[in-house]
Amino acid sequence: MELRHLRYFIAVVEEGSLTVAADRRLHTSQPSLSRQIRDLEYEIGTPLMTRSVRGIELTAAGEAFLVHARMALAQVGAGVEAARQAGRPAKMQFNVGFLTGQEMDWLPEAMRILKSDLCNIDVVVSSQYSPDLEYKLIAQEPLLVFLPSDHPLASSDTIDPKQLLDEKFIGMSATAPTVNTVIDNYLKKQGLIIKPAYTGDNLGMFMSLVASTRGVTLLPAYARNFLPWSVTSRPLLGEPPTIDLVIGYSRKNTSRVLKLFLSRVDELIERVAKASEL
Repeated sequence: MELRHLRYFIAVVEEGSLTVAADRRLHTSQPSLSRQIRDLEYEIGTPLMTRSVRGIELTAAGEAFLVHARMALAQVGAGVEAARQAGRPAKMQFNVGFLTGQEMDWLPEAMRILKSDLCNIDVVVSSQYSPDLEYKLIAQEPLLVFLPSDHPLASSDTIDPKQLLDEKFIGMSATAPTVNTVIDNYLKKQGLIIKPAYTGDNLGMFMSLVASTRGVTLLPAYARNFLPWSVTSRPLLGEPPTIDLVIGYSRKNTSRVLKLFLSRVDELIERVAKASEL
């Protein structure tokens, strides 16, 4: 098994189609991509996906493998970056972390804030949990309904939460307790008792579950950055539940770069807001 097998498999899952993944993302022929997937399934010893009129659907084995495939590629990427860092002359390091998906909106603007210092520092970007931090609220992110693109509810401009009662609901695992609590409190406030048919613990897994099981879920709006063609999102009817987006930092950190960054947080928020309006 080679890394390209993992990349090809993930691309097919996220695009929901062998043809689309081959043409738009991998720039290879569809027959060649099909062979690579068959080789991967042969080595694993079980089918990972099936074709249907709705596109590609993961088997139970495929869902299990997808999580580990993404983790493996992430570890390889981290290893490459660690090697590159070790081979460079020592520089001041500035670590900036994001919720997965948020870096697409916030990282470019954060880099513009730091551009005058970028030649003298190494910026390390991560999406890992960091305890013992001080937090500054920068925005509130609404939760949206994520569902298959061809789902009947996708034709609505907004979705009444009561309409979720008859759907396969994909819940949040214990890895995201804050979002879990927000969703639970919102459903209770609406007088709804919904037992999840499945649970997910990362955005990629949620997209795969929505596409493969034709279920629905509630996720923060930034999850739209991970939408494959087979999944879409709609706002909830009425006032939606929200999660707080914050900047976390250690008061013990006396870095000049951190002080500069914090002094321009309002500018950062304004930059992101303007970019989102375009």
